Amino acid sequence: FAPGRPAPPPPGPPGPPLLRAELTHLLHSSESIVARVDRFDVALSAVEPALRTDIAGEALHFYDPLRHWLWTRWMWDPELGTGALPLVTMQEFELRGRTAGQTYLKVGEAIAFVNETGRAVGFTRYGSEGFGIDVYLACVYGVYLYTITRMRMTQEFNKVIPPLPELARRLLGTHRMEV
Repeated sequence: FAPGRPAPPPPGPPGPPLLRAELTHLLHSSESIVARVDRFDVALSAVEPALRTDIAGEALHFYDPLRHWLWTRWMWDPELGTGALPLVTMQEFELRGRTAGQTYLKVGEAIAFVNETGRAVGFTRYGSEGFGIDVYLACVYGVYLYTITRMRMTQEFNKVIPPLPELARRLLGTHRMEV
């Protein structure tokens, strides 16, 4: 789901054999999650950093959503310092790690915090399912996106942004899936 659109594989390295090997290691190794994400990040250094972390975060989460959390750039982009997580955790968490693996771990801690906060105030529906927090954060990011673009962009540009349900489906990579 990371690119949100079909794209040909990148030319030259890392190539399908390397990607296959690194995804297999990422998903099945007994190493710590930090070590696995860091190895994936280094091995695919020819790929844009944001895309590397999107692929790793989505592969882990969609392979085993009960053990691994989602991390995509709309949730937390360490380069820009933006995303849905800083909007709902405020100053509670430092989301930047020294490596991609450490950042993935910090994102997981922030997601667990948001989940527990939701349970504490009675929003148990989104916290009780493996993908509920993903939908919640996609909606948070959608509202943020609407707010920013409506303040800074023309009406014509604002009409290009889809309604919130479709925007959330696009962020989650499910907008063209059959129901």
